Amino acid sequence: MPVKRSASVAALPPAGRRARARLCLRLAAPLSFLLLLATLLRAQPSAPPATAAAPPFEGPAKAAFLFIVRAGVPLDFLWDAFFRNGEEGKFSVYVHSAPGFQLDSATTGSPYFYGRQLARSVKVAWGEATMVEAERMLFAAALQDPANQRFVLLSDSCVPLYNFSYIYTYLMASPKSFVDSFTDKTEKRYNPNMSPAIRKDKWRKGSQMVVTKTLLGQKPNAKKASREEHDCIPDEHYVQTLFSIKGLEDELERRTLTYTSWDQSSDPKDKMTWHPKKFEYDTSSPEHVSAIKSIDHVNYEMESRTEWCQCNGTSVPCFLFARKFSNSAAMHLLEQGVVGLVKAAG
Repeated sequence: MPVKRSASVAALPPAGRRARARLCLRLAAPLSFLLLLATLLRAQPSAPPATAAAPPFEGPAKAAFLFIVRAGVPLDFLWDAFFRNGEEGKFSVYVHSAPGFQLDSATTGSPYFYGRQLARSVKVAWGEATMVEAERMLFAAALQDPANQRFVLLSDSCVPLYNFSYIYTYLMASPKSFVDSFTDKTEKRYNPNMSPAIRKDKWRKGSQMVVTKTLLGQKPNAKKASREEHDCIPDEHYVQTLFSIKGLEDELERRTLTYTSWDQSSDPKDKMTWHPKKFEYDTSSPEHVSAIKSIDHVNYEMESRTEWCQCNGTSVPCFLFARKFSNSAAMHLLEQGVVGLVKAAG
């Protein structure tokens, strides 16, 4: 997801592989805690006293954009144009950055990011449980605003493929959450020692997501790498497995809204097998962008399932966002007017 992947597991020394294997076991404890929390929440009376009810919000529902970045927001110029073409009061911005990093006029060119870093953050490393912790911090912060009704997780290389109005309407039209969640029968990340807290038939994998507030209240092809031990990447399993265990998959559109083009290396030992391709200026032309926008279904070979992309029963393009875009590629999108006309700061 948001943090660049390191070399393949096969390149790690034995001690490193064992440490990565233990990550799967560490998933069981936080998952069990959240399951207990979700159970307690559901056990509350259906009609609590007025004093215990969540405060109502006035005005339009908001889409909360949740960024996980290393420090600054490298594509802030594109997101600035996106938000500038949006409607004030219909979105909010939250950024998880390195501890102590401040977003201000010295570190970002977009006022939409000023002071939007979380007050508390952790140092995030790819493949570590800190990625899950960062996501939880972002959700917790965004839930403080009762107007936030949709929550979009984004990495520092993500870009919007449409203007704000289109994306907002798309998100709000569906009562379901968009969570990429599937069973990969060819991979070996499941560790039997996680049972019974996490049964193998409930183990799921996925990528970036858009979640509804209702679901939070309840609490494309990645190639298999050659390895001898269980290699667990927490953020690709945590939320998906939690929803599976709680029987909430009927409340999901089981697909991601973020397009990724994975490296097609034929060598399974090639470390690049695990990396999404980076879009550069010459691979982000109008033709390339149109090709992504024209995708209307996703094939999940591991489940023999084809997911036709719909929003509240209506056929729609599958992807609203894409990654992994370089600065020059994002600038190309800006020049094309993908997110709308470039407006001067008012």
